[in-house]
Amino acid sequence: MKKGSAETAHGTLSYVESGGEGPAVLFIHGNSSCKEIFGRQLESGIGRGYRCIAFDLPGHGESTNAPEPEKTYSIHGFADASMALLDALGIERAVVVGWSLGGHAALEMMARWPGTAAAWITGTPPAGGADMGEAFLPGEHMNLTFKDAFTAEEATIYAAETIGADVAPEPWMVASCSRADGRFRPLMLQSVAAGLDLDGRKIAETSPLPLAVVSGELEPFVNNAFLASVAYRNLWDGKVHILKGQGHMPFWQAPDEINALLSRFLADVT
Repeated sequence: MKKGSAETAHGTLSYVESGGEGPAVLFIHGNSSCKEIFGRQLESGIGRGYRCIAFDLPGHGESTNAPEPEKTYSIHGFADASMALLDALGIERAVVVGWSLGGHAALEMMARWPGTAAAWITGTPPAGGADMGEAFLPGEHMNLTFKDAFTAEEATIYAAETIGADVAPEPWMVASCSRADGRFRPLMLQSVAAGLDLDGRKIAETSPLPLAVVSGELEPFVNNAFLASVAYRNLWDGKVHILKGQGHMPFWQAPDEINALLSRFLADVT
């Protein structure tokens, strides 16, 4: 594994590369998480076969906080940061794999970055402003998604809920929730409310690029019925994959199952 950092207009971005010599695959993590969440993919046969890159979004993990929060802390801003990283690494074509918030950035990249070969989203409803109420499930801790600061207790709760039922969060997962620059959460909500981000449903229904949609059966945030209602233009495998017994983060919770599915997807689209 190679570790590095890249200077961008969105701050210094910390990343790791798996060392594989195949096509590039960019992994984008979720709200208040970090690049380590994809460790079970980068350290697998996928990482050995592909040039897998996982990075910390601005304001997360070992990346710096955004120098201009209003410019960066939004779905489209995080997509901008993702593209800036790829540009800094000299990568002109990649498959984009996004989890949760990262999936929304991946959808934007489908529409905006010409080098996108295909996209995979997990824990992410391809929704626009009008769909948000239907796309997400109401929950006891949904309010934490946009809260500007976490207490120690809230960081533990959020880490536990995002990792999945019956899986104890690792200490670094809780630490990543505490570390995240909380300013991004309300700014991201403001951007969504103002309609400044692209409509994810429209992208899914119009983009000719292959799109894999994968969700856990026990997903606490995403309405799986909504996923089935989208008229995808090019849905990989012709179906939404619902993983039995899995929650919001199957990359960590069920790596063997995810890695087999992701390997097949990458073989199909690269």
